[in-house]
Amino acid sequence: MKLFGREPALIIGAIGSLLTVLASLNVPGIDAGAAAAITAFLAACIIAATTRPVAPALFTGVVAAGAALVAEYGMNVPDGVTGAISAAVLAGFALFGIRPQVTPSTGPVTADGM
Repeated sequence: MKLFGREPALIIGAIGSLLTVLASLNVPGIDAGAAAAITAFLAACIIAATTRPVAPALFTGVVAAGAALVAEYGMNVPDGVTGAISAAVLAGFALFGIRPQVTPSTGPVTADGM
């Protein structure tokens, strides 16, 4: 899948480069750590959005990268909160994303798999 007619890796690299330049110019609010956290969060979002078939674990990566991003700007996000949000994301995918695509078995399964 392409974004704006380009590969997602190219978009991520361009954003990361731009943020690095802004950090090196001492733009207020963007230091090296913030540039890395923003790049990681955007990369996680782009990868999760463009990967098919949908992989729920990629969305837990978005949650973790988001927690790192808000922590970079001074908000304390306990590990338990990050874990709980990740668990909720996985549960949501199980309920609404992944499980509805699975067809139940039509008969009993024996020890030999038949």
